Amino acid sequence: MFGMDVAHSCASGLNGLRAAGDLVARLQMAKGMRITEAKRYVADKLGVTPRDLSDNQAMHERRGELRLGRVFETESTYYADPSPLEAKWHISELLELPINSVERLKMGLSTGYPVAGRAGRAT
Repeated sequence: MFGMDVAHSCASGLNGLRAAGDLVARLQMAKGMRITEAKRYVADKLGVTPRDLSDNQAMHERRGELRLGRVFETESTYYADPSPLEAKWHISELLELPINSVERLKMGLSTGYPVAGRAGRAT
């Protein structure tokens, strides 16, 4: 019913996108880091303590400042918040971690041609 990302988010106690669970999980999967090591790395990059990583309010504010994407309780968003792909771009740069969709976008921007998606359509 639920994917591994949900299970990991619940297990690590970092609330996924509401706090910093998505960032820690990304490092664990991409770089094979242990959870303590990944938390320390993310905390250092964000300029917070590892304890702040699970604080929804602190991370909501910090993610907004760094344009890393946030979850909102209502449908309205702040006009200055990044699009999901832009948020991924910022995450990729901050954590020095390649993200496939960002790399494909960079490739398309550098060549000036649209990058074909899975179904062969330009994305």
